[in-house]
Amino acid sequence: MANITCTDIVKAYGAHPVIEGLQLDIPDHEFVVFLGPSGCGKSTMLRMIAGLEEVTGGRIAIGGTDVTDLPPGERGVAMVFQSYALYPHMSVRDNITFGLRRQGASRAEIEPRLTQVAELLGLEKFLDRRPRNLSGGQQQRVAMARAMIKTPQVFLFDEPLSNLDAKLREKLRTEIRKIHMQLKTTTIFVTHDQLEAMTIADRIVLMRDGKIEQMGSPDEIFERPASRFVADFIGTPAMNFVHAEIVAGDRLTAHGGGMTLHLSPQAFTTLKPGQRVELGLRPARMDLCEPGAENALSGKVVLVENMGAEGQVITEVAGQEISFVTQAFRSLSPGDSVCFAISPDHIHAFDPETGDSLRQE
Repeated sequence: MANITCTDIVKAYGAHPVIEGLQLDIPDHEFVVFLGPSGCGKSTMLRMIAGLEEVTGGRIAIGGTDVTDLPPGERGVAMVFQSYALYPHMSVRDNITFGLRRQGASRAEIEPRLTQVAELLGLEKFLDRRPRNLSGGQQQRVAMARAMIKTPQVFLFDEPLSNLDAKLREKLRTEIRKIHMQLKTTTIFVTHDQLEAMTIADRIVLMRDGKIEQMGSPDEIFERPASRFVADFIGTPAMNFVHAEIVAGDRLTAHGGGMTLHLSPQAFTTLKPGQRVELGLRPARMDLCEPGAENALSGKVVLVENMGAEGQVITEVAGQEISFVTQAFRSLSPGDSVCFAISPDHIHAFDPETGDSLRQE
């Protein structure tokens, strides 16, 4: 049992609070990603759970045991850092087993565990090499193996893939997810990369200015963002935003920026004529259409970005740039007239003052 409970967590440096009253409950076996921009408090929160930072206020419990005042070595956690922090004069074998040997574990106890983690991470043929003879991805695997061999209750990853190139990041995040599926150890992973978070998390904790902006599965965060900040932070390409006003009529309709769009009345039951809103339109939810289609937007192509199987088309609609994603991008060129549309069910609306989502569905 390794659930993690954080109650009323406060962290301050002198008179400057960076985390205030944070509440968090992570069930046993869950893979949680702390996501957010630089300076939001995600790494600070991870380090407090690890015991590397003191808690200014509140309590942290792991597996039902209060660990707030325990040193890192007594919390049953293992941490993998952004920097590999390997001993250059030691072999891979000695780097992986160093912690166990320091604790006085016998060779008979160490060897089976070494064999298991080396096989799991594909390090069998590298055990006698020194770190300088390994690639960046291999070195990060060694750092992971060093953490895993301790069989901790909780794995903590602090931006472990940031120093790797894009292809290696993709490969290692897949491996980390597969390892979690096998071991089912409660895991917290810190990143500022929303694609990384979306691909590996059971649940995302999206942070902003030391507070949790939204918690939920990747699908929940993407499909039902709780605020404009969440909607803007999650999703590539980024969401389009349009200031508009709800207008009277037979249907729930918003007009603004030279655009008139119908919204889902089931999703927005409290919107009234005259109410100001900020609409959110995801590029991935729009595509080419025939003129006259529901919620059709007409504009001119400004730029076409080739993304491989599909492309992002940046257009100018009534003086505002609006982008959408289509597989038919190769037929479009700058200057072309274009018509594209979005379903009412996929339109988001936010309070322009608070940024809160106005969706009730």
